[in-house]
Amino acid sequence: MGIRNSLIGGVSGAGKTTVCNELQRRGYHAIHGDRELAYQGDPETGTPTDGFKPEHHIWHVEKVKALVANQDEAITFFCGGSRNFPKFIDLFDDVFVLEVDLETSLRRIDERVALDPTDWGGRPEEREISARIYQTKEGVPENGIIIDATAPIAHVVDEILHQIEANERQ
Repeated sequence: MGIRNSLIGGVSGAGKTTVCNELQRRGYHAIHGDRELAYQGDPETGTPTDGFKPEHHIWHVEKVKALVANQDEAITFFCGGSRNFPKFIDLFDDVFVLEVDLETSLRRIDERVALDPTDWGGRPEEREISARIYQTKEGVPENGIIIDATAPIAHVVDEILHQIEANERQ
């Protein structure tokens, strides 16, 4: 939906949702990919699957393409994680990876689950999966611009915006 489109990813607890909320608060067009684009499906074919598996957390590729093609906004931020991101990552002008240490990731998951016990990470097996994904970085873009997401949220978003400005000047 933007003339410029940016992907913001990272492991669970890195701050993707919080960054998206802050961007929206500041008046930017930001999409909660994990809420608005995600479903359970085969990462290669896109065919919907039953049940929940982290490796089947994917985004609707055609929806992503349509949003990227729409140029009603100066910039659109796509925030969240997707196991099929290789199918559409080349559509983005900027890719950012929010990075936190494991302790911060798990603490944030605990805080989120305290507010909503049904949220991801509340069950022991989900916590183990989150820790594994943190270690392996599976499902996280490898060549994104690393953003230290342990900083206060205003600083994290300021750094993303600064990086975009720098990339536009190049």
